This record gives sequence, C-alpha cells and structure tokens, in this order.
Amino acid sequence: MDIGIDQIGFYTPNKFVDMVDLANARNQDPNKFLIGIGQDRMAVADKTQDAVSMGINATAEYLDQVDLEQLGLLIFATESGIDQSKSASLFVKEALNLPARIRTFEIKEACFALTASLQVARDYVRAHPHHSAMIIGSDIARYGLATAGEVTQGAGAISMLIKENPAIIALEDGHTSHSENINDFWRPNNLATAVVDGHYSRDVYLDFFKSTFKPFLAEKQLQVSDFAGICYHLPYTKMGYKAHKIAIEGQDDETVKRLSDNFQLSAKYSRQVGNIYTASLYMSVLSLLENGDLEAGDRIGFFSYGSGAMAEFFSGKVVAGYQKRLRPALHARMLKERIRLGVGQYEDIFTEGLEALPENVEFTSDANHGTWYLAGQEGYVRQYKQK
Repeated sequence: MDIGIDQIGFYTPNKFVDMVDLANARNQDPNKFLIGIGQDRMAVADKTQDAVSMGINATAEYLDQVDLEQLGLLIFATESGIDQSKSASLFVKEALNLPARIRTFEIKEACFALTASLQVARDYVRAHPHHSAMIIGSDIARYGLATAGEVTQGAGAISMLIKENPAIIALEDGHTSHSENINDFWRPNNLATAVVDGHYSRDVYLDFFKSTFKPFLAEKQLQVSDFAGICYHLPYTKMGYKAHKIAIEGQDDETVKRLSDNFQLSAKYSRQVGNIYTASLYMSVLSLLENGDLEAGDRIGFFSYGSGAMAEFFSGKVVAGYQKRLRPALHARMLKERIRLGVGQYEDIFTEGLEALPENVEFTSDANHGTWYLAGQEGYVRQYKQK
C-alpha cells in the first residue's frame, strides 16, 4: 500500500524585508547575505500572524479537497507554540470546523518536528488504511536584531494531507536516523529569541547529513544517481548547499548537473521567505515540485534536521499527475504581492513581536480578504478571525 503526500498548502505573511536593505542598514556587503547566506528576502510576521494563524491559512488552501469523513488525525508541529499546555492544533481544528472525533496534538523537536509528524501520520494511515491524517508545520524564526542570526529569520507554514494512494509523493519504505544531545541551538522558556552557535550548528548539520545519507544509500542499495533531486532542511539556502556538495562529490557530470539544477529550484521559495524552522524542508520540496520538471516515478531524497539534535534521511517517488494538486500561480502571487518593509518598520514589528500579549487586546489586519489572523486576546485566550 502506497502512503504519502496527497495535498500541500503553503502560507507566509504579507510582509518582507529585502536583504540588500538589511545589509546596508547593518553596514554589511549585500553579497554576504545574497551569496554568502543565500537569501534575497525574509518574511516578517506582524502581531496579527502567529504559528496558529499561519497554520490555518496553509491548511485552508486545500481544505475543500479533503474528505472530512476520512480525516482521523491532526498534528501541529512547531517550536513557536502559543501555550505551554494546550495544543495549537485545537485552535486550527475549531477555526476550520474539523470533526470533533479526530485525534489531535502538538509535537516539538526543533526543525525535525514536522518530519516526526509525517512519520506518525504515515504509521497511522498504515494502521487505518481508509483514514487520512493532516500535519502542519508552522513557525516564526527569531534570533534578534543586529545579531549574527538575524539574516536567517523568517515566518511561514506548510500543511500536508497524508493518505493511502497519494496524489503527489508516495513515501518509500526505510529511513536512517541519527540523534545526540548537543547544544547548537535552543530557546529557554525565559527567552523570546533563540540561543545559537551558528558555526557549531552548521558543522553538526553536515556531520548528521553524512551520518544518515551514506547509511541510507547502503541500506537501500541505492546510488546517488538514482535520485532526481535531494531536498534539504534549509534554515538558509547556503547551509543546504554545503550538504549538497557532499552528496554530489565524485558523481558523474549528468548526476551533478541534475541534482545541482534541482537543488537551485528547491531553494527558490526559501530565498524569498527565509527560515520557517520545522516546515523549511517541506517548503523546499514544494519549491522543487512547483518550479521543477519532475516525471512520474522520479525519486526525491529528504534530509530532515532539527537542532538539539535529530536528523533523518528518507525518500519518496513522484506520483503521475502530481501537478494537478499543486498551486504554483497562487503561491507566486502570494510572494509577489507582499509589502516591502523599510528596515525601521521591520525593527518595530520585530520588537513588538517579543512582547507578551496583554490579558485583553484587539487587533486589526491589513492582510487580503479571506486570510485568517490573530484578532487579539480575551482573558488570555487567543482569538482568531477570518478577514
């Protein structure tokens, strides 16, 4: 029985800061950000967008295509949680009027959480073949103004429907994993921004790639040339490129060109959005699907990494007719119509986002009609509305 990705939704807020503007404001050579980091723009979430509202918007994109009678599981993956106890998935469930009978909860393990959700969902569908599972990864990456990690921030969400006989990607059996208790990136409860050792995190990311990719090839008896593309967790695109160079080392010219071309296509959305933590890998997958020219049966590799640290490599094959389930025009328009912020505006929004919400407050949104947003808080309960 084939199980995999049947729907993919994508959302990012309606504001961004340009990397050239940010570089100039920080007295840096723009090429340090454009080439050295590999980013062009960075999505900015104002006070009306949080992990929940972005997750709702990503899911609403395809909800009318879901058979709610078959839906049995909803998982929300995030490290931008809005409550220390209550799952963000319950807010999504209420907003989208999903059935009361479904099982729902939240998962956290840095940027690995959406992959953990995918594997849980896959096992659920395997045990309940006529049911489907919905998984959401939604995050706001914050490192701080004028910090080394500032250029690797971002905001956005990916939502996927997992079911048997999927229309987009059928997951293949097998995976390789590697985990260790290390301190490359974390965010203590008393901090609103992450603590990160950037160089160490990069080195661990690459070490974990080596520890999962080569064993996967050996276990599955595959060659690098058997992949049409390999998608990576992209906290910034240059990080994935370093792993890509390891993957293509010693390969024939045709394989190098194919994998290199498809890496660039997989990074297009990341260059425009930035780091969305646990959904970053799957934004890369979506970018390749919507900007590439894959054929039915093409194999895609998935490298998932979450600081702390946990990594996994697995694969899937593209399903015939997958293009019919994609919405490239919608996503291109969403990215094109965003508001370009001045650096001062971005700094004000960022600073405001670090403040705890008062017990009672009401917000208005400048998002497009139909967009879900955080409308405020009543008695410490967050309120979500559709514009």
